[in-house]
This record gives sequence, C-alpha cells and structure tokens, in this order.
Amino acid sequence: MTEEDFAGKNLTELLDMLIPPSEPEAISMWPQTQGWTWLAIIAAALAIWAGLRWRARRRANAYRRAALRELRLAGEDPVVIAAILRRAALSAYPRSDIASLLGDDWLAFLDQSYGGNGFAEGPGRVIAQAPFVAAAPPVPGLETLAEQWVRRHKPIKGRS
Repeated sequence: MTEEDFAGKNLTELLDMLIPPSEPEAISMWPQTQGWTWLAIIAAALAIWAGLRWRARRRANAYRRAALRELRLAGEDPVVIAAILRRAALSAYPRSDIASLLGDDWLAFLDQSYGGNGFAEGPGRVIAQAPFVAAAPPVPGLETLAEQWVRRHKPIKGRS
C-alpha cells in the first residue's frame, strides 16, 4: 500500500483497511515436559494399586459383613449366635485350629482373638453349651458381645 491509498480517508475508512491479525496456534493441553507425563503414569499406577488393595480388603472382610447381618437377625438367641461365631471363625482361621475347639477352649480362643474376656467371664459363657441344647433362653448382651468379636478379631494374615 502506498501513501496515496490513505489520502482523503477518514479514520473509519482507514480502520476498515486494516488486515486482521492471524490466529495464534492452538495451545496444546499435552504436558510440555516428560516429568508431568511420568507423574501422571505414577499417579495412575498408585490409583490402580489402591483400588485393587481396597477390593482385596473388601473381599477378605465379606464374611464379617455376612456375620453382622446374621447377628442383627438372630437377636439374643445363643444357639444361632454360636453357629454364626463358629462360621466366622472358620472363615478367618485355619479349620484345623478351630474345628476341634469346644467348651472352655473355644471361649478362651474367642477372648484371645479379640482381646477381651466377655466369653469366658461374661454373657458369652453360654456359647460353649448353646449348640448342644434344643432351645436356650435369650441372653442379654450376647448379641453386642458377638458383634464386638466379629468386628475386632484379628484373622491370620493372608488367610482372609
């Protein structure tokens, strides 16, 4: 353009002659350095690991959730609670260690595995004889004690 092209024109006409600037290149959303890529890979790996660990832990404690559901339905019935505790213990510990326990040995195991004394000295004492009687009277506090055991007992690592 020459000077003659601008002569005699007002400001609006001159502005209309301006060429619009070209569009800048699009800004990439991809990280500019490899560090961010590696960080994303590590974060994804950690998230996958945490998810797998959560799932394994949830599966390992499925027997606890099932026992707690059954305990809510059992009320204070010692016969039913004794069966629930036995099934839960067989799920958490080796069968060879649990199946042969009876009487005071069974109560001592229950107390030892959760760190209390409610079975040998408390309302849980009835658990030792409950499976061998036709109908045992309800025992106040037994459901709560059994629930505590199911929630707090320490299973053998890798077993459940």
